Amino acid sequence: MLIHAKRIIRTGWNSFVRSGFTSIASILIMTITLFVMTSLIFVQASLNASLNEIKDKVDVTIYFVPGADETSILKVEDSLKKLPEIKTISYTSAVDALSNFKDKHSNDYLTLQALDELNDNPLGASLNIKANDPSQYESISKYFENDNALSKGALTIIDKIDYSQNKLVIDRLTSIISGAKNLGFAVSIVLMIISIIITFNTIRLIIFMSKDEISVMRLVGAGTKYVQGPFIVSGILVGVCSALLTILIFIPVSIWLGNHMTDFIGINLYQYYRSNFLQLFIIMLGSGIALGSISSFFAISRYLRK
Repeated sequence: MLIHAKRIIRTGWNSFVRSGFTSIASILIMTITLFVMTSLIFVQASLNASLNEIKDKVDVTIYFVPGADETSILKVEDSLKKLPEIKTISYTSAVDALSNFKDKHSNDYLTLQALDELNDNPLGASLNIKANDPSQYESISKYFENDNALSKGALTIIDKIDYSQNKLVIDRLTSIISGAKNLGFAVSIVLMIISIIITFNTIRLIIFMSKDEISVMRLVGAGTKYVQGPFIVSGILVGVCSALLTILIFIPVSIWLGNHMTDFIGINLYQYYRSNFLQLFIIMLGSGIALGSISSFFAISRYLRK
């Protein structure tokens, strides 16, 4: 088996080298495919970075009635912390709310004067909630609609929950995140199919150039696997060379994007490329080997069935 494997690898290498321009054409075609696939990973990373920034700005705030007992508010906060959907909760007291309001309207003299004339603080405390995922805000807002003692008690001190005002933004954000993931996956599948078809036809040219050699091998009794082996090896070599070429191309590309596009796309793609180099290399190398070997297998199998 070892001798047969060495012969198959050596024959596949010789076929790959002898094919010359056909092998180069196959490498260039697959390099374009791998480049586009890797670009989609970069686009997905940029999109995720932008969406994460938006997600951090989306929240739900529970406003309590002015004069609500702080102990009762803190009980509500403690109950909310037990929910698995909650990421963070920040408490703003009525005093802090009034101070923040004054700072925000520091140039509005009439508003500040009206506040000074009031004996009591017209603002209530609030709880600002951030969920682990935007889709979870609805379940958090419905928590107070459940039939439990805390909810019934809490409703007496809650003024409003601003989920309904933010619902449109939250729903759109959730839809964008889901759509972006599905689109990236669909485009990757389409590109892989196109690459297989193109590489399949290119490998057929290599097979056509070696038809005399194949005929001789079949006449002397060579098995199907022995005939298929060298062409699959050639396809794997095409995939490996394409992956290495794609890796090299993305070094200057990622450097340029990192220097000039970071502010626009929200992520330094060169830093991303460096930190995820091993993972990207494995993806590109695995994709190249898979595309080359699968295309070669189908091409030679179809030829041998004739």
